[in-house]
Amino acid sequence: MRSAPHSTRRRRDGYTLAETLAALLFLAIVIPAVVEALHVAGRAGTASVRRAVAARIAERILTENTLQTNLNATAQSGTQVEGSVDYQWTLTRENWVLPALPQLTAEVRFLTQGQESSVRLTTLGHPVDAQPGTGPTTTR
Repeated sequence: MRSAPHSTRRRRDGYTLAETLAALLFLAIVIPAVVEALHVAGRAGTASVRRAVAARIAERILTENTLQTNLNATAQSGTQVEGSVDYQWTLTRENWVLPALPQLTAEVRFLTQGQESSVRLTTLGHPVDAQPGTGPTTTR
């Protein structure tokens, strides 16, 4: 078997300078894009968590106020702190179709990424008589 002379054999033990520079250029483009994508995903996660907390607060406020028998107040408000975030809530009462059927709306406002966001939940309360003796009556 004949072997080629040493001078004509070509050895490739590593990468050329051009290949190395191309790889570094590719990484210089890809790494900032990946870091920005992770940053955006983190902000979206934070906003999602805050929105879920605000929905839980609104649900609790509606539940507490539908169980109360005094639904004469037209608006209530307050602040609840969860972690380092202030959640400002407002509860409004309006008549829905009939004056005896209240519609309760809880809106919770909070800051996320420097912008105000809000969650609003609405439900119907228990029917209440507008005045004693004006509600439906039953006869036996």
